[in-house]
Amino acid sequence: MEEKKLTLADTVTTLIENKKYSSVRDILLTMQAVDIAAMFEEVPEQKIPLLFRILPKDLASDTFVEMSAEQREYLIKSFSDKELKDVVDELYLDDTVDIVEEMPASIVKRILKQANSETRQMINEMLKYPADSAGSIMTPEFVDLYRDMTINEAIQHIRETGVDKETINVCYVTNVSRQLIGEVSIRTLILADLSATVDSVMTKNTVSVNTQEDKEDVAHVFSKYGCIVVPVVDSEERLVGIVTVDDAMDVMRDETTEDIDKMAAITPSDKPYLKLSTFDIYKSRIPWLLILMISAAFTGAIITHFEDALSAYLVLAASIPMIMDTGGNCGSQASVTVIRGISLQEITFADTFKVLWKELRVSVLCGATLAVTNFIKLLLIDRVTILVALVISLTILCTVVIAKLVGCSLPILAKRLGFDPAVMASPFITTIVDAVSLFIYFNIAGMILGL
Repeated sequence: MEEKKLTLADTVTTLIENKKYSSVRDILLTMQAVDIAAMFEEVPEQKIPLLFRILPKDLASDTFVEMSAEQREYLIKSFSDKELKDVVDELYLDDTVDIVEEMPASIVKRILKQANSETRQMINEMLKYPADSAGSIMTPEFVDLYRDMTINEAIQHIRETGVDKETINVCYVTNVSRQLIGEVSIRTLILADLSATVDSVMTKNTVSVNTQEDKEDVAHVFSKYGCIVVPVVDSEERLVGIVTVDDAMDVMRDETTEDIDKMAAITPSDKPYLKLSTFDIYKSRIPWLLILMISAAFTGAIITHFEDALSAYLVLAASIPMIMDTGGNCGSQASVTVIRGISLQEITFADTFKVLWKELRVSVLCGATLAVTNFIKLLLIDRVTILVALVISLTILCTVVIAKLVGCSLPILAKRLGFDPAVMASPFITTIVDAVSLFIYFNIAGMILGL
């Protein structure tokens, strides 16, 4: 695929240089907007404005939405005021808001200047919503109907007002106060008797979200109910916008990427990896590495405290990496499973004791299996004494139990306290478990070996 993109980009660049614009246009017309935007990443930057101007208006606006923030900024700087107005007029309002949020102030001023007063007002209204709320990702461009309309009147209303709406697959029914009272699909309207009323065919138990609701929770609504669009209401149940499934997919992708970064102890970034500079990547990683390195000093302090025991039984020192790795792996297994369950809303704080009880039983089974296997290996292969083998094996059992309980409980506690559970993933849990496992190890050694 990558080779094909490069070849296409080279072909288009060559055609542009030879001024064969009609041929370029014919090629672009066969492509989807997202593929054109991807191709723009491969052509020389100075060619992009010309390529963009070749595109038909509708395809150009769709491509503009799919382009990276850097390319959009570059294009806007090259646009005349009329060209910028044409692009802004073709964009859906939620896409315009997304672009405004990521552009520098000078570019924002130009965009708002070219928008009409009504659009400017709606943009400013949407920018007031919290960045992670349903209001920030909704679009106010939807079709609404009244319950006393006939089906014929409703269809005529959709024809007159639906041209510039983001979707007309589902239309929402409101009362005179604009409060949401139901929904009806375009399929239902087309198949219904034209003389019937909207009230007789609409669905009244409509699933909706509030403007202040977290956008990740909104994305879960799509997954749970199989929606293609979800209405957004304010505190008085008035319909103010809709969220479409493509926006929900973007939210899920961004949230998953953010969770993966946090679970790897990396500060999340909005930019793709290849767009990040070396210094950007450094800044995202070094704070966490410093924190984890400092916290790991506790592990070193524990080892130093028991150095006499280690000098008496060198085999104890040789087993430290295995014990710490086993504990870290067990903690990571539990934490990743629970974090994913929290993310999918399968696990809540009320399930804490259920999770702990389940993980306790799992940890006992896993710990016993690992301990017995290790006990046999120490006796038959390493040729250590029974007491030393017992110390190491009991430590493994205790470490596995503690690691899994810590791994499953910390993400739930973090969520309860309002933190992102992904922060309590592998690096932090591994550091905690390392210190605890060493403390257990040397205390068991002290009791059994009399150190």
